[in-house]
Amino acid sequence: MYLLRLDKLPGQDSMLLFHTLARLGYEGLIIVSPAQPLVSVGYFQDAEKEVDLEYCKKTGISVMRREVGGGATYLDENQIFYQVIWNRKNRKFPNNIKRIFEYLSEPPCETYRKFGINASFRTENDIVTDKGKKIAGEGGGDIGDSMVFVGGILLDFDYTTMSKVLKVPDEKFRDKIYKSMEENLTTMKRELGEIPPREEIKKVLIENFEKIMGKLEPIEGIDEGTIKKMRELEQWFMSDKFLFKKTPRIPTGVKIKEGVEILYGLYKAKGGLIRTAQEIENKRIVNDIAISGDFNLFPKNGLNEVESGLKSKEFDETIIKTEVEKVYKKLKVESPGVEPEDFARTIIDAK
Repeated sequence: MYLLRLDKLPGQDSMLLFHTLARLGYEGLIIVSPAQPLVSVGYFQDAEKEVDLEYCKKTGISVMRREVGGGATYLDENQIFYQVIWNRKNRKFPNNIKRIFEYLSEPPCETYRKFGINASFRTENDIVTDKGKKIAGEGGGDIGDSMVFVGGILLDFDYTTMSKVLKVPDEKFRDKIYKSMEENLTTMKRELGEIPPREEIKKVLIENFEKIMGKLEPIEGIDEGTIKKMRELEQWFMSDKFLFKKTPRIPTGVKIKEGVEILYGLYKAKGGLIRTAQEIENKRIVNDIAISGDFNLFPKNGLNEVESGLKSKEFDETIIKTEVEKVYKKLKVESPGVEPEDFARTIIDAK
């Protein structure tokens, strides 16, 4: 397996890189940081609901959807990304998604400990300090024949900008978001009073990944073929069609006519927030149903199957749960912390 140790890449290239290398069959570890700020939206999220796109446009912050789960987040040079890519048939890695998160979280946890921060993995996809404060969020998913796992060492964090890039129902909520992040999200600078040398952090992080992945063969830079593929992918990843692909195509409003209404569901499952929007007619789900959220789900096309399987079904919790379970069984879906009953509850409790 390989090691691609980089410094900072322009904007979204730091995210485009692992998407590109996964498609090219690369197996190994990437260490990189973004040179310019960007907002990364989770694959299963609705960008328009999660991100203040107007603010991002005004301030010149790029917004990019990634092909792994998790929530929308603000990324900048104060984060050192660790991105692991492997072929899904590679027996070095667990074949259970929940186990993968715990397994690949140990190297960053050990890295934090090396620098004096007692960190550990918390189900489903966070790394927290011994005081319960989050110090890293992680995501994973499938890209072609590859699996990817991504996260970041938090050197420092711009709480103010993060509170501004998130979509809120009312401006008064921004202060609450800011205060909540300050209380619950920490960094190396906050914990230690200073940021350790960047290159030393990378060195320790790589050594800890090699303990579980074996000795990694260094690659010198990014070759022309990879750069060309990145530029091709950039056209798609930065397009409105991809950014808004999970936006529900459902009329605005609640009651459409007698017996027909649009219901919106929102539920916080253990593994993440679930949003749903569905048209109900005569106690049946008709036309479109859209599901989004900041959860992780593998394989990622499983969510489309769930949506398709629910069309025309009775608006009944047991029936909905059974239909979702069928998809889980058929595609061997794994969604840490999110179960079929969570989707059913979100849909049935919708308003």
